[in-house]
Amino acid sequence: MMRWGMATALLVVGLSGAQGAYAQEKVDLDMTARIRQEAFQRSQVMDTLNHLTDVIGPRLTNSPAMAQANQWTRSKFSEWGLANVHDEAVADIGRGWAFTDASMEMLAPRAMPLHALPKAWTPGTNGAVEGEAVFAKIESKADLEKWKGKLKGKIVFTDDLRPYKPNEKSDFSRHDHDSLEELLSYPLPEERNTDPAMMARYRARMELAPLLNQFLIDEGVVATVSISSWNDGIVRVMGGGSRKAGESVGVPALVMMAEHYNTVMRALERKEPVKLRLNVDARFLDDANQPGYNTIAEIPGTGPQKDEVVMLGAHMDSWHTGSGANDNGAGVAVMMEAMRILKAVGAKPNRTIRVALWTGEEQGLIGSQDYVGKHFGKFEEPKDPAERALPAFFRQSKGKLIRTADHGKISAYFNLDNGSGRIRGIYAQENLAVAPIFEEWLKPWHDVGATIVTQRNTGSTDHVSFDAVGIPGFQFVQDQLDYFSHVHHTHLDVQDHAVAADLKQASAIVASFVYNAAMRPARLPRKPFVEGK
Repeated sequence: MMRWGMATALLVVGLSGAQGAYAQEKVDLDMTARIRQEAFQRSQVMDTLNHLTDVIGPRLTNSPAMAQANQWTRSKFSEWGLANVHDEAVADIGRGWAFTDASMEMLAPRAMPLHALPKAWTPGTNGAVEGEAVFAKIESKADLEKWKGKLKGKIVFTDDLRPYKPNEKSDFSRHDHDSLEELLSYPLPEERNTDPAMMARYRARMELAPLLNQFLIDEGVVATVSISSWNDGIVRVMGGGSRKAGESVGVPALVMMAEHYNTVMRALERKEPVKLRLNVDARFLDDANQPGYNTIAEIPGTGPQKDEVVMLGAHMDSWHTGSGANDNGAGVAVMMEAMRILKAVGAKPNRTIRVALWTGEEQGLIGSQDYVGKHFGKFEEPKDPAERALPAFFRQSKGKLIRTADHGKISAYFNLDNGSGRIRGIYAQENLAVAPIFEEWLKPWHDVGATIVTQRNTGSTDHVSFDAVGIPGFQFVQDQLDYFSHVHHTHLDVQDHAVAADLKQASAIVASFVYNAAMRPARLPRKPFVEGK
């Protein structure tokens, strides 16, 4: 069995003429050199990231800050001379919500400040409120009956005490030779899990959520508190309540750092009365669902295939407690910088190069899925109401893909959304035919650490929206840094955790990849697409 070598930069696919064919892949080294010089010597990527994060701040979907980010990025694209700069609406994405401040303290059995932050789309307290802490695990309709009439005026702690577990690996990591080699191996996919019991549990949780929200209001609960999923004082917090107009939002819901949460829980285990005071300044901004917006801009094509398009993008929305610097201000800054670089070096692409800054990624790829559905293709909705109620990734069959006329005119989509770490290669998403092309494109970047093409899939971000409908969609392999130990969806997701040199490197590689895709005579090859799977 032949093993891929990182240095050879060529995937052997078993066809006798494959190596000869891909040896003809052209890389414009003069343009590559100009891209490198602009990216490394005159970078503006950190200026962009600074404005997005320190000036505008966190950009929760449909928040005022997200609208400000849409406006500011449009102005930068226009300033740089991009064309067709506009926002594209994503209908009925939900209500706006804003969070200003939160504080919590333990008054008894002893005085102690507690660090907790609110979940998005949950109400504020309308001033300081006090209540007695109680532990109540409510996971079923039977639990609603069990606690009925017992929680009025209480602050409900919803999770078990979790023993502290020290980290077993470094909080900050970069790929080395061995970890990159490991990525080159392809693990065979497991059988798709269609366990009826799992589906039943998921449906039960979905059915319980609105009932629980209304139950907490009806019972007069002051607030709920859950434990952060990470230790060491890190508050990892996302959404709660409901962003959809007409649905119950429950009561103020907070996430508390694990060590403080455990302190309260130990007092409750000792049967000591625990009195708390909290104040959450959070509010809904709309009484009805509002559209969100993707921001779009282009460098128009000038060649024979100018009506075809190469896309790049990143999600501009973030969670609300940090500043969204690494998830995903870094990706936005890199994609904006890639477009600025191409304009600065005078690129005249054959195909149109289009950048998209998405909304609603954190709520389930809403912005990119909506865009792909409108412009390129979407699946028929299931006829079975039970199947239709499930998220797309849980459905047993996707149904028929309805393609638009432009489905055949997009060559590829490139995405960045795994923090601020430098690019080390790219996920080919099981597209064997594209791998040797990418290997050639990476050769000028081996000296700055980008070397591998892996056939592995990676998910959970916006390239999936394109890949799902048969369009080549790719995410780059990145150094992890402390993305999954400190910043992902936490209050520490701020600019201090972004590495300027890494973002410069990533901007240059992205610019070169989209330029190469826009200039090659043919579109990038597409992997086999099976209808209904």
